[in-house]
Amino acid sequence: MMETMVCPMGSGASRLYSSLAQTLVNNSTTTTPLAHHQDPQHPSQGCHSPPEHPTDPLELLRECEEALRDRPPRLLRAFICPGEGEVDREEVDNSATQRTIRVMQWNILAQALGEGMDSFVNCPLEALNWAERKYLILEEILTYRPHILCLQEVDHYYDTFQPILASLGYRSNFCPKPWSPCLDVEGNNGPDGCALFYDEARFDLVDSVNVRLCAVLIPTNQVAVVTTLRCRVTGRRLCVAVTHLKARSGWERLRSAQGSDLLRNLTTLTQSPGGPSGPIGIAPDTPLLVCGDFNAVPSEDVYQRFASSPLILDSAYKRLSRDGLSEPAYTTWKIRPTGECCTTLDYIWYSREAFRVDAVLDMPTEEQIGPNRLPSYNYPSDHLSLVCDFSFKKEEE
Repeated sequence: MMETMVCPMGSGASRLYSSLAQTLVNNSTTTTPLAHHQDPQHPSQGCHSPPEHPTDPLELLRECEEALRDRPPRLLRAFICPGEGEVDREEVDNSATQRTIRVMQWNILAQALGEGMDSFVNCPLEALNWAERKYLILEEILTYRPHILCLQEVDHYYDTFQPILASLGYRSNFCPKPWSPCLDVEGNNGPDGCALFYDEARFDLVDSVNVRLCAVLIPTNQVAVVTTLRCRVTGRRLCVAVTHLKARSGWERLRSAQGSDLLRNLTTLTQSPGGPSGPIGIAPDTPLLVCGDFNAVPSEDVYQRFASSPLILDSAYKRLSRDGLSEPAYTTWKIRPTGECCTTLDYIWYSREAFRVDAVLDMPTEEQIGPNRLPSYNYPSDHLSLVCDFSFKKEEE
């Protein structure tokens, strides 16, 4: 049985509103995001720095819980340590050394798509109201406090996620889709895209580029953010990428081509010599973390390309299975007019020769998710977040 915890939830006004409002005022000046292609001449464009006086994350979490007190209880999923079974969440948080790197991958569901296009037939529109749903998203992030946060379908980057997470000490970069479907929804908040956040207390920025993925040399509507960091604790570099590949059945060949293009870009970057002569100064042995909603099941070609890549990548969530070979049964579970969809589409890939997987956040059961599936009053997205704790192997080097 997985551990659950009941948290008070609600829809009433709270101190969080004033906290968020003040954060927005203090961070109203934003930086123009990176172009949709690699631009080594402007490496830091689009990376936003935290304010001088960070917000207390525990206080902000309590305010989220207060703001959501009238909603159904939210469960807390258990962390699983490979080979050791289920462990207490607080124990993982408190006993993890400074060398542990916590990574969260999550398609948060663009607000314009949730309310206007995705048609979750068993989810009341009231449950998707942004005035409350944003607190559920923030609460999920604050609960697990990742050092690296990779998000897809972000359409409230500038007015919500960038300023709020900046107040918590995160620096970030955002890459919108060139032709976001959100723009077709009346009253939209701009295009959705991929966003990558990292804890500046833990990492120094080496460089960051945005990549517009191609298929047979033709630019597509899918993008990736690729950021290289230096760990302040170990001094080691790592390259983190976040992407969101083409959705829907019938587009398998396009997803495969997009995945191949991303792998090609990552190979070029990680094999570039260090120093100013390289495209973004990445050393040849820089290990990788690749997060994303691939919109592909494990049997699909793009998954197999990543699994067999010369970059020697492995999928962290296979560590939940007994043999370490199988993905979870689902990372998304929704009901649309076309029927019920319960499948695995989201992944955290890692360089298996460089990283060790110390803990993986388990998936909730069918009973916990509920008969109406996702999203719901107590979960804000149709995709479940993936959270993993990594550490470097051979740290003495």
